[in-house]
Amino acid sequence: MERMFLMRKKQKRFRGIHAETFLLGGKPIIGDYIPWIKSKKMEKRLIECQIKRDSFMQYLIEEQRRKILETDCCVEKKKNLIQVLLSLQQNEPEYYTDDIIKGLILVLLLAGTDTSSTTMEWALSLLLNHPEVLEKAQIEIDEHVGHDRLMDEADLAHLPYLRSILNETLRMYPPAPMLVPRESSEECLVGGFRIPRGTMLSVNMWAIQNDPKIWPDPRKFRPERFDNPEGARDGFKLMPFGYGRRSCPGEGLALRVVGLALGSLIQCFEWQIDGDKMVDMTEGTGFTIPKAQPLEVTCRPRPSMLRHLCEI
Repeated sequence: MERMFLMRKKQKRFRGIHAETFLLGGKPIIGDYIPWIKSKKMEKRLIECQIKRDSFMQYLIEEQRRKILETDCCVEKKKNLIQVLLSLQQNEPEYYTDDIIKGLILVLLLAGTDTSSTTMEWALSLLLNHPEVLEKAQIEIDEHVGHDRLMDEADLAHLPYLRSILNETLRMYPPAPMLVPRESSEECLVGGFRIPRGTMLSVNMWAIQNDPKIWPDPRKFRPERFDNPEGARDGFKLMPFGYGRRSCPGEGLALRVVGLALGSLIQCFEWQIDGDKMVDMTEGTGFTIPKAQPLEVTCRPRPSMLRHLCEI
């Protein structure tokens, strides 16, 4: 009972830090571009948030460090990520410092989880507002995977329509609409404007992927536009993960994890909106694009998949 209480306490603490991080990160900080109007109040909030994050990550490290010391070294046991990194720290302490480990954990917890869950929420919202697309995706999964097993990662390569749904969701609601800031290494011209060396730059990926000059009817959910998914990359039209050497290193993992999770939800459940209203697609504010109104929906197991769900 005590262990569960401590777990919930950690979860609550992390959720608070998570929410504050993305709330502050989503606000444009004009002082970064015009130093003489920098807000001391905002700077203080950012510093306080960083102290909270750092303290929590250090707490997780110390917790796992104690567990390693308390565990019998002769007993073979599967290690979690922090324990693996701490074991590497013993051999290469100059590289696997606590700060490096905290940075890796932070990237996985913040960048990896929020963007994936937000993308899935948008995808389900779009599917519920377009039941014909949801039905088509369900038929594709039923025909390829069947009802005798749950779908797995290997099935994704044979589900092109599911991938089109994911691409269209990422086009309409990119998880990082402004990507991450860049700095020009040399003076250059962008759109006819001279950009001095060392200038901080942000790419408005949302505007590119919703530009009517590039995408016909950009605010309409049409997965069929990705029947040839490779063509969307031509001319830098679709870049939800960025592009080139500085693109998101987690792109491949994200597409597999979100694709498998979304496909499994489609395969295993029937989804229904409460009432006759459409899902509210209003966008919220933040570093990512959260929904202004969280998705609330009713689901029930599909009869053909009930046996598999009971075995989980």
